[in-house]
Amino acid sequence: MSDTPFGFGLPPEEPEDGDNGKKKGGGQGGGQGPANPFGFGGPAGGGDNPFAAMFGSMNPNDLGAAFQQLGQMLSYEGGPVNWDMAKDIARRTVAQGTADGSKDASVSAGERAGVEEAVRLADLWLDGVTSLPSGSGTAVAWSRAEWVEATLPVWKDLVDPVAERVGAAMGDVLPEEMQAMAGPLLGMMRSMGGAMFGTQIGQAVGVLAGEVVGSTDIGLPLGPAGKAALLPVNIAALGSGLGVPQDQVRLYLALREAAHQRLFAHVPWLRSHLFGAVEGYARGIKVDTSKLEDVVGQLDPTHPEQLQEALQQGMFQPEDSPEQKAALARLETALALVEGWVDAVVHAAAAPHLPSADALRETLRRRRATGGPAEQTFATLIGLELRPRRLRDASRLWASLTDARGADGRDALWAHPDMLPTAADLDDPDGFVHREHLDFSELDKMLGEAAGGGPAGGKGDAGDGSGKEQENGKDGKDGSDK
Repeated sequence: MSDTPFGFGLPPEEPEDGDNGKKKGGGQGGGQGPANPFGFGGPAGGGDNPFAAMFGSMNPNDLGAAFQQLGQMLSYEGGPVNWDMAKDIARRTVAQGTADGSKDASVSAGERAGVEEAVRLADLWLDGVTSLPSGSGTAVAWSRAEWVEATLPVWKDLVDPVAERVGAAMGDVLPEEMQAMAGPLLGMMRSMGGAMFGTQIGQAVGVLAGEVVGSTDIGLPLGPAGKAALLPVNIAALGSGLGVPQDQVRLYLALREAAHQRLFAHVPWLRSHLFGAVEGYARGIKVDTSKLEDVVGQLDPTHPEQLQEALQQGMFQPEDSPEQKAALARLETALALVEGWVDAVVHAAAAPHLPSADALRETLRRRRATGGPAEQTFATLIGLELRPRRLRDASRLWASLTDARGADGRDALWAHPDMLPTAADLDDPDGFVHREHLDFSELDKMLGEAAGGGPAGGKGDAGDGSGKEQENGKDGKDGSDK
């Protein structure tokens, strides 16, 4: 810890002649002492300095504004992540453009009309290959900045559970006898922790905004319910090197977005199932307290990048417990099933109409499997890669189910989470396809009637219903083979 209070103070041997001092070592790190005692300055991008994302290149005229923002950061008293800072940094990152020089732009009327028409046609084609009705109440075209604004509430749900654990761990590393006396210090640490997470999340979301083409790219519903969204500027960037007409690229991506919307709109338990799996996984993450103790013991407010570097170096590790393994398997399987269903359904809808359907399918599969730098950042931050590792296996299983049971029988499996294939079923798709399954929708109906005093409320009726349930499992509309 710095010898001066909270690490602030003048650099050693500060020359009295400020002008001469600047000539000798000012601005470039030369001369006596550090060129910038507060850690600001340097080229845009800032290297390892997280404040560069907030302040950019500094000059003396900006110093007052910089300290004002630093004060706002340290006075933050919200949750485990400073989401105001995250949004601001994400917007700034978007404004800088992507690595290939692509800049964000407002959506034109023509682009908006193109998206609306593509989603309308996509829904028409999907009607013929799935029993799930349209889930897109509206179709919207977003800029990258609009994507950031619309999806941040969902990122909050994903990241807060992990950040909460880190915040608690930061307090726990102090000896118990010191915690009662360290209230202000703990508050400052929590504020800085929230700022560091906000910085990292903001940068990652901003980079991801330059890559995504809709609101469901990672397999989770990031946007508002019932709103199919596409990003024209990113669609153009994706299609530029494929040799495929732009309208075909847009239509294929509209099919994927519309298929996701159908699934999340008409499988009411799916969203909570996925987010519950993410939260369950987060609960099993251990924080490397020894590493955190080292960071906290040397923490200097003039060098907050120390905490950021610790976050980037894999401070989180999943517990090697049956519960944690089960949570991870449940999440990975659920993501694979969602993406596999979308892949199979979209291919069935696109193949008769789009000559480039096969090429676009393979491009999207590879893109989804490899991920980008933003997804890698989230993997470091929350210890989880939001990628379906078994997308191809799941897609083959859904296609086999279509052949064996038809679209209705395939889609009926979404009626209840216990009817879905497991990770083991992905290893043996034929065994799952030809296995008999109970129709849980009928069981739920029976239980509802029993609770409401309906026809299934009597003891004898309940027994009869149970028998019918087993019969429906063989012959009902769940799609099992006769």
